[in-house]
Amino acid sequence: MSKERLEAAVAAAVLPAEEDFAELLRSIVVVARAIFGAQASSVLLFEEETDDLVFAAVANEREQHLVGQRFPSSQGIAGWVLSARTPLVLEDVRSDPRFSKDVAENTGYVPKGLMAVPLLHDERALGVLQVLDRPSKSRFSLEEMELLGMFATQAAVALDLLSSARRARAALDGKGDLAAVARVAAALDRLEEDKREAGIALLRDLERVLS
Repeated sequence: MSKERLEAAVAAAVLPAEEDFAELLRSIVVVARAIFGAQASSVLLFEEETDDLVFAAVANEREQHLVGQRFPSSQGIAGWVLSARTPLVLEDVRSDPRFSKDVAENTGYVPKGLMAVPLLHDERALGVLQVLDRPSKSRFSLEEMELLGMFATQAAVALDLLSSARRARAALDGKGDLAAVARVAAALDRLEEDKREAGIALLRDLERVLS
């Protein structure tokens, strides 16, 4: 059993539910949309296993059906922002060669303009934060770029926690040694303080024997 898989199994027992992190992401995009006066805002999660970008959070109530929808990470403006790791501001997305009309139409919303920023955490590109269609007379400023960067930092942390929760939950829901380790960790976490300390001491003794 690798160290990474063992840590995931233990984390499955102690991490909050992934719904908590998903709700945090939605709060971020809701506030971002309000601050920038935009029509829409969303966070896209990069899934390395499938090489897809997946909608992890959207601001509008009527667009919640988009959560879970995916498209190849090589497509569209969001795909370019992810691979280039570079923020992008476009006033007319349809005239930009990176724009994918098919991807936009599949979401049911074709923006006129957007701001997009990569979500980076520990040098990893986790996804993209988008803010779509700000007021037509607004002008993008350095202060807005800094503010967008603040939202991106918050979203990257939440996205990293969401990904960790999903990996951990997969370990817990599995069978065999990983699930057993996760169940032990869950039982230990529920104990009262004195019993928990005794349990931790027992596990440390076991670790010394196994090593």
